[in-house]
Amino acid sequence: MKSVFILDDKAWAGSNLLYRWQKTLGNYIAVAGQDNSVKIFDRHGQKLTELSLPGRCVGMDWDKDGDILAVIAAKSSSIYLWDASVNKISQIESGMRDQMSFLLWSKVSPLLAVGTVKGNLLIYNQQTSRKIPVLGKHTKKITCGCWSSQNLLALGSDDNTLSISNHEGDTVRQTTLRGEPAEIFFSVMKTDERSAVGEGTVSVSVDKKILMLFNINDPDNRIELTFQRHYGNIVSYRWYGDGYILIGFSHGYFVVISTHIREIGQELYQAHNHKDSLNSVAISTSLNKAASCGDNSIKIHELSELKDISNVVWLDDETKGLDQMSWTDDGQLLAVSTQKGTLHVFLTKLPILGGSFGTRLAYLTSLLEVTVSNQVEGESPVAIQVEVEPTFIAMGPFHVAVGMNNRAWFYALVDHEPGFKKLKDIEYLGTIASMCLNSDYAAALFEGKVQLHMIEGKDLEEKKQMKLFPDDEKKGRILCHALTADFLYYSTDSGQVVCVLVEDWETVSSYSHTVGVRKVFPDLNGTRLVFIDERNGGFLLSPTNATNPCFELPNFSPTITGVLWDNWHADRGVFVAYDDDKVYTYALHKTTIYGPRVVLVGITPLLFSQKPLLLHNGELTCQTASGKTSEVALSTHPFLKRSAGTPVDSQLDLSKQLGHALLLKRFHEAWDLCKSAGSSSDWAELGKACLVHMEVDLAIQVYRMSGDVGMVLSLKGTQGIEDMNLLAGHLAMFLGDYNVAQDLYMSSSCPIAALEMRRNLLNWDSALMLAKRLAEDQIPFISKEYAVHLEFIGDYVNALAHYEKGMTHDAKFEEHDDACKAGVARMSLRMGDIRRGAAQAIQHPSRVLKKECGAILESMKQFSEAAQLYEKGQYYDKAASVYIRCKNWAKVGDLLPHVSSPKIHLQYAKAKEADGKYKEAAQAYESAKDWDNVIRVLLDHLNNPEDAVRIVKETQSIDGAKMVARFFLRLNDYGSAINFLVLSQCNDEAFQLAQQHGQMEVYADIIGPEATQEDYQSIALYFEGEKKHLQAGKFFQKCGQYSRALKHFLKCPSTEDNLAVEMAIETVGQAKDVSLTNQLIDYLMGESDGMPKDAKYLFRLYMALQQYREAARTAIIIAREEQSAGNYRNAHDVLFSMYTELQSQKIKIPAEMATNLMILHSYLLAKVHVKRVDHLKGARMLIRVSNNISKFPAHVVPILTSTVIECHRAGLKNSAFSFAAMLMRPEYRNEIDPKYRKKIEAMVRRPDTSELEEETTPCPFCGFQLPQNELLCISCKNNLPYCIATGRHMLKEDWCVCPHCEFPALYSQFILLLETESVCPMCSETLSAKQLKKIADCSSYLQAEELEQ
Repeated sequence: MKSVFILDDKAWAGSNLLYRWQKTLGNYIAVAGQDNSVKIFDRHGQKLTELSLPGRCVGMDWDKDGDILAVIAAKSSSIYLWDASVNKISQIESGMRDQMSFLLWSKVSPLLAVGTVKGNLLIYNQQTSRKIPVLGKHTKKITCGCWSSQNLLALGSDDNTLSISNHEGDTVRQTTLRGEPAEIFFSVMKTDERSAVGEGTVSVSVDKKILMLFNINDPDNRIELTFQRHYGNIVSYRWYGDGYILIGFSHGYFVVISTHIREIGQELYQAHNHKDSLNSVAISTSLNKAASCGDNSIKIHELSELKDISNVVWLDDETKGLDQMSWTDDGQLLAVSTQKGTLHVFLTKLPILGGSFGTRLAYLTSLLEVTVSNQVEGESPVAIQVEVEPTFIAMGPFHVAVGMNNRAWFYALVDHEPGFKKLKDIEYLGTIASMCLNSDYAAALFEGKVQLHMIEGKDLEEKKQMKLFPDDEKKGRILCHALTADFLYYSTDSGQVVCVLVEDWETVSSYSHTVGVRKVFPDLNGTRLVFIDERNGGFLLSPTNATNPCFELPNFSPTITGVLWDNWHADRGVFVAYDDDKVYTYALHKTTIYGPRVVLVGITPLLFSQKPLLLHNGELTCQTASGKTSEVALSTHPFLKRSAGTPVDSQLDLSKQLGHALLLKRFHEAWDLCKSAGSSSDWAELGKACLVHMEVDLAIQVYRMSGDVGMVLSLKGTQGIEDMNLLAGHLAMFLGDYNVAQDLYMSSSCPIAALEMRRNLLNWDSALMLAKRLAEDQIPFISKEYAVHLEFIGDYVNALAHYEKGMTHDAKFEEHDDACKAGVARMSLRMGDIRRGAAQAIQHPSRVLKKECGAILESMKQFSEAAQLYEKGQYYDKAASVYIRCKNWAKVGDLLPHVSSPKIHLQYAKAKEADGKYKEAAQAYESAKDWDNVIRVLLDHLNNPEDAVRIVKETQSIDGAKMVARFFLRLNDYGSAINFLVLSQCNDEAFQLAQQHGQMEVYADIIGPEATQEDYQSIALYFEGEKKHLQAGKFFQKCGQYSRALKHFLKCPSTEDNLAVEMAIETVGQAKDVSLTNQLIDYLMGESDGMPKDAKYLFRLYMALQQYREAARTAIIIAREEQSAGNYRNAHDVLFSMYTELQSQKIKIPAEMATNLMILHSYLLAKVHVKRVDHLKGARMLIRVSNNISKFPAHVVPILTSTVIECHRAGLKNSAFSFAAMLMRPEYRNEIDPKYRKKIEAMVRRPDTSELEEETTPCPFCGFQLPQNELLCISCKNNLPYCIATGRHMLKEDWCVCPHCEFPALYSQFILLLETESVCPMCSETLSAKQLKKIADCSSYLQAEELEQ
């Protein structure tokens, strides 16, 4: 809200001013203070005249049209009338004796009501000069009143009454009030149904406390409204809208109530607008605003939404506070008087006047100020003070024109201060409707004509510099015009849109529209323009386009008032159309595959009372009612707000932005959007738009980004095509718009492309039609392809015709003709012409055709012909099956050697069997691999069980096995029958058969490992019943019933003893049951029957139970017994097996066991070496045995004898003597073999104590030198590992192991031994020298030895 002027007269100082705005026009304001005068000012604050009065002014009012101001003064009974149109004052004598106190003009007629201090009334008719005096209307001073629109007059007086009179002065109603009245208004109370009576309610403020509503037609039911005390007194109130009242209270409250009977007494809105006091309220219906003033501020509210305070003005200088406020009827100016005696006038609404040229704007910023700005170029605004309030503003590149009526003032824009220079003012021949400027010329439209003239021409050449359009009156009235840099456009009521070249004033082009054209809006260059016709349709006209110059704008709203083209250099094809509340963005797509077109991009809402002036790069500059400009970003350009880094809110948002960018042809912005967060569908959308707009290079980049290789290759193929129609055709085809593509191809330099496209799309009808026009030589090939398609969909009649048309009869296209002939053959058969079809098929070289035709004939039940064709085509299986269908067995028999299908062999076999030819039937069944039927025929008809059994065994056929079993059953061969029953998985039947015929052993053997637990149990129970304990036990064990199994094994007679005990041990081992174990141990110890069993069984039991320590102890006992009995090999084997078992279980080997094994092994080695005549090694081992002779009680004498002899032979004379002396003991002497006795006695008698020194070798642990055969190191106290080939201790550097038992041996000695022996001396496994490997690092073996010790 802008202050326009302030009136401050010394004569008014300190008084409350009385002032009134001229009604309707609001051009003048009349102000009266304490002095005896009324001053009249115009709306710019210029004093026009002053009326001198005999006394202070007590009342004034303008008539309904604002032509006459009536004034009354104290100390005078005259009425003063000032005529605004002629600026003259006249005086009328009222004829009243007392002073005037009140005056008011009627709202609808030239009646003036004047009241006096004594309550008298005068009604004066200004037209007829008739005066009607009404004496005694009231008894005291008339203070307030109001005329209704029905010309009733309501008056309030200090006598506390309210009177209502008609225009003649007759009282219609009179009512008494509870206090002094103030502010009376006529209005309509808000009711549910509209009454036609008019203003039937009078409202009056009574005693500043009560608001009374009085219905003229129902005077008894008056409504009195009181308000909260803290609001203070009612200062002022106004009616507005549909029966609403706005009330201002003295304590600063601002309240709105409704007078609807249901809402009466309710506050709809209440605000404490002013802190201390409120002085006045005002309402402007044209602005739809309310104002209140108080303290030193003015607040303006929107009536539509009272909470919205649109403006607050602080008058800081007015320390005494404000007084009254009043609006002009048009709402443009608001006057506020103050307690100090000043009057402030504010501009609340400006006429929205403005214009633009390029990026420069001119717009009204105050009543007499026009501002020129160019924000895009960054120029500072220039404010031009103009001489009149303009009704139009025109902007050019270097000039501004403003004007009203028939005058225009021209200003040039200059670089130096103040930025403008007044050039001249021109009067035209009529009132100017609109004006346009360019750099040199102005064009003014008045009274259906346009005057074009130079702006800065010399006066002499004025005639040359001016021209009127149109030249001819008959061409119609011009309704609108526009001027660009080079062209003047105007349009007429007859629908002509004319373009004039400004340079030589010649008409360049003219377009005839069907109806009158109201408005034209050319773009910056003037090559295109949008026009709106009298039917409110919008059209785009391109005068340069000869073929299709004009097309209608889509979705063009009939309310649209103007169009702006985008001034941005790159957006030459974008424009907006606007109405009062919306802006519609359109884009011209000049080059697309569909030709030029205009699209509606989107709609942006516009705020109330904004007028678009300029569009630049998606930003709309609008002029507002307050004389400012505001920027509106179009909703169709949201992608411009995104800086490169900002993420898009959502995928939906991105897709929407992308859609707008593509419609606006902003491909680079679209590319950036897709790169930032585009989905595959967004890329596809961008690619499609590039194709539509024929942007091939960009499309290639887009499809490359989205990975569409096929499209990239296709587009690369179109690069370099200069024929635009051909290129557009290709792009339309890529987009799948084939009809458009065909039209484009046909209008291009290469129409044959249309034919190729239709062929590739399999659109054969279209292809044939095009071929007739473009390439007749292609018709046969298209016909053939079409025929194939027709055959596929079952249209055989047309397929035959097209196959026949497809024949070229040209040797070059033999393959093509063959395909056509094949088609003719197939179609002939389909159509029922069997002879022709079959003949063609037989002549044709193709096998496949014969198969196809055979299938067709077969489906038509023509079996013999079908079979012949199959046979000719060497499809023997098919031929044979069709011959079978027509029962031609002879033919089937001929074809059988070629037939591979088992089904056909089977059918043939069945037929032969029915004929009684069983041998052939059996062969055919065998060819068909139908083994069950082969077996059946062999057994039932050919009595050939050998082949049947062979086939069952080969094929494992269950049903076959059943048949063979039944056959043997008939022959009473139960064993074979059981065997085949088991084979056929009929275990129950086999079991019953075995039970009946005592063949359970056979059944048990056959059933073998495949049987189930139940089968084993059945067999066990059978044997239990037969008292066959061993078998019963065996099968109970198999089915896991260990206690029953053990019971049966222990019951076995002694003949089967060994096997039974072995089985019992195995059972207990599996059962892992303590009670069963104890039961068996008792049995083995002989506690149950007093007969201890062999210890080996106990050993085996412990082994089965994995109780290795007990087993080891038992093994030592057994070995000892065996040793005592002289079974040294057995004893050795028992200990060895136990040794390896303990080793595998990682259990420490008892020293006794290791020692015994070593001594027994030394004994066995001695025998080996004696046999090999290696006396020294034999002697050394025998010495070791003889030193432990007590362990060999059965053979003491023979062993000692052998020792003596071997020592003697080896030269160990002293050892030989010592053992010979032992033999001479009385208990052994008599047992010496007589052969050797003499020699031994001689040795003892003549002792030779010479002894061969024993070699020493290092200990493998500590390296101490020891005798070769010493097994205990006296240095490190370790038991040394011994060689299983020699019995000597091991050497680190000569180490190997037996690969079977892993016992160590001296590699060199073991190799020597294996030259004569073929087994390992320890484990007796077969061994050769090749299997031995010398071990370089034996530390792992030595560590193991140490751990064991």
